[in-house]
Amino acid sequence: MVDTAANFGGSIPEYYDRILGAAQFEAFAADLVRRVPVRPKGDVLELACGTGIVTRRLRERVDPRLRLVATDLSDAMLAYARAKVKGQIEWRVADAAALPLPDASFGALVCAFGVMFVPDKPKLFSEARRVLVEGGMLLFNVWDAMERNPQARANAEVMDALFPGDPEMQFAKIPYGFHDERLIGELLAQARFTDVRVERLKTRIRSPSARAYATGQIRGTPRSLLIEKKGASLEQVIDKVAEALARVGGAEPFECETSTLVVQAKAC
Repeated sequence: MVDTAANFGGSIPEYYDRILGAAQFEAFAADLVRRVPVRPKGDVLELACGTGIVTRRLRERVDPRLRLVATDLSDAMLAYARAKVKGQIEWRVADAAALPLPDASFGALVCAFGVMFVPDKPKLFSEARRVLVEGGMLLFNVWDAMERNPQARANAEVMDALFPGDPEMQFAKIPYGFHDERLIGELLAQARFTDVRVERLKTRIRSPSARAYATGQIRGTPRSLLIEKKGASLEQVIDKVAEALARVGGAEPFECETSTLVVQAKAC
């Protein structure tokens, strides 16, 4: 299996930011950050900051007197974000399930589309609670089920057809595997969070073309490394994904409805 943290380098951050950012993540970031108070109960911590799409908006929204710490497991993503996002931000490489940060040191913790990638969810939420002050805010979003995300289903069907039975290629489905509202509530309660609210948010992905979006899906993620590892042509795979996407959202432009879950809780 490709180590996605170690191999989120090369041109991947640029494709991720330029294509997927414009098509979907900027809109999701705007929605998430508007839920953060201008003056939370303390400094702000961001997990899995990626290319800094949410980080920039957090720095613009939150009281400038408060510290903003942006973390990611990938050095390459952090380097890209640091070069792009301006302002008083502390950038740190960090494992979300083993945070190198003091107890009760933040008033808000924000994570955009990162929770589903952490294998040990109880440890993740335990660490989140540990670094938050009492009454601090936990705010994150995750993808809803693949059945409610046609852009993901189209990609996964192509991967299944091209690499039948290949367990490594199941990576494409991982982002859509943590959407059970009951389980999320139970895990948060076990980690000493209360006032848990889960909102299903429907929005639209918009890209100039299905092929442009397919390029982001492949070249903007570690899928590209897995495909190359199998000896397949990236451009041919992108063509097939683009054809599948066009059937659900049009060829030029490409547009489809997507579904996510936005989760908010309070440390108790």
